[in-house]
Amino acid sequence: MPIRLNLLAETKAVEDARRRDPVKRTLWLAGLAIAGMLAWSSFLQLRVTLASNELAGIEAQIGARSNAFQHVLDDQRRTVEIEDKLRSLTQLASSRFLNGTLLNAFQYTSVEDVQLTHLHVDQQYVASEGTKTRTNDDNVVIRGKPPTRTERIVLNVEGMDLSSGAGDQVNRFTSALTSSPYFKDVLTKTNPVSLKSLSPPQVAPVTGRPCVTFNLECRYTDKTL
Repeated sequence: MPIRLNLLAETKAVEDARRRDPVKRTLWLAGLAIAGMLAWSSFLQLRVTLASNELAGIEAQIGARSNAFQHVLDDQRRTVEIEDKLRSLTQLASSRFLNGTLLNAFQYTSVEDVQLTHLHVDQQYVASEGTKTRTNDDNVVIRGKPPTRTERIVLNVEGMDLSSGAGDQVNRFTSALTSSPYFKDVLTKTNPVSLKSLSPPQVAPVTGRPCVTFNLECRYTDKTL
């Protein structure tokens, strides 16, 4: 029986042993794991990039809407301030002191033998600071208080009593002032007209008649404008 020798058997055995080497198999598995991790990492990085782009778009929309909302709040605040100014101007126009109305009232308060010589109107305004319109933490517009001016008017009336009673008509003229519809409406309720001075009897320089001069002070009710 012939004997067959396989001269490559040893080489084949070494190759088979090399193929069955666990270290090489481990390296292959490790390589596959690393490749899988790299693929998963790339996928996650792609998702992060897409999410970042979406987040940037949402933040841009929020920023645009926030700016628009802030413009709306600013417009509301300016609207409130303009309304307050218009209200103040309307109040000032409707309640301001008019010299023509005063002179017209004197035409209906004349008393016999009383001659007016001088009228002096003293107007003073006391300022009060206001508060600005603001927006609170809840984005609610809080209406401010506009600055105010308190108007104080004092009217001084100088005249002569030419009656024979030397001053008797001054009291009648004072009563005529306090009972006049105009003065009753605008003067204070307490001591609206007071006698500041009354001269001794003297001779009127123009008529040569005996007379007394007087000075009446009329206080208007304070008005806040």
